[in-house]
Amino acid sequence: MPVRVLIQREPEAKDLPFPQYATPGAAGADLYAAVTEPIVLYPGQRCRVSTGIRIALPPGYEAQVRPRSGLADRYGLGMVNAPGTIDSDYRGVIDVILMNWGQEPVTIHRGDRIAQLVIAPVARAEWQEVHSLPETERAEGGFGSTGISMEQ
Repeated sequence: MPVRVLIQREPEAKDLPFPQYATPGAAGADLYAAVTEPIVLYPGQRCRVSTGIRIALPPGYEAQVRPRSGLADRYGLGMVNAPGTIDSDYRGVIDVILMNWGQEPVTIHRGDRIAQLVIAPVARAEWQEVHSLPETERAEGGFGSTGISMEQ
């Protein structure tokens, strides 16, 4: 179901493509690095990288900035705050906080696909205070309480 999202490129990103879906079934559209010079990320280092775009989402939607699995697999590159949330009233440039979790330096070049953007509807809670919550089979079990399987 298409959602109309307004987009504005910063002057430094005029030559870069809009976010693009790589396949017809892709949930996330690729975001591109709008860097003017290559950035080297050393192991354990993080860096804020501009995409050079701003968006206006319709009310009731959010955009989630997510890491790309291929970058994580090949280079150990991910995001510190994954997913990052773009609220419908945010109008600033979308930046991605990349982290090199790997063991080798990684270089980010202009136009590299650095993250993906997923547009999603937002449900807002109406809080209702109660004296007790309904019982469930799981109850307070968390952090592995349903079992851990580490098959090799």
